[in-house]
Amino acid sequence: MATTIRFGSTSGPCKTAAAERAQLAEETDEKGNCDPDKLLQCPFDKNHQIRVCRFPYHLIKCRKNHPQLASELKTCPFNARHLVPKHELMRHTETCEDRQSVDTEDGGSTNGHCKWQVPVSTWVNPNTAEDWDKEADDTAAPFVWGVNTALDQK
Repeated sequence: MATTIRFGSTSGPCKTAAAERAQLAEETDEKGNCDPDKLLQCPFDKNHQIRVCRFPYHLIKCRKNHPQLASELKTCPFNARHLVPKHELMRHTETCEDRQSVDTEDGGSTNGHCKWQVPVSTWVNPNTAEDWDKEADDTAAPFVWGVNTALDQK
């Protein structure tokens, strides 16, 4: 008994990356947000049409119901909603529309400095006369776990 696993929609084979990006560009607003009520097809069951806002929750439930197919699909490292066959994951990660470039803007070397570098703190303590050794309370009771010494001092 052989099991056939098909990827893609009922109307045709999987779309090319360029076609997916063109469709995504049409469906997003100027801020890059998708319509939360837009329907997406479940990668585990082609009969499932799920709203975008519920899609991550549905993937978790459907993954449990289809363990064989779940073992053959891998999650995209850039977008957890992208489930790709194992053999296509490398190509998908190279062409994923959610991939963010970590290159510098000018593309050249910036002498080891990048635009995300955390600035060095320039804070200086204004009270340099304090001395914690002088301020220490040598008469304080030592700390013992489970014993309340605040009541014993009265």
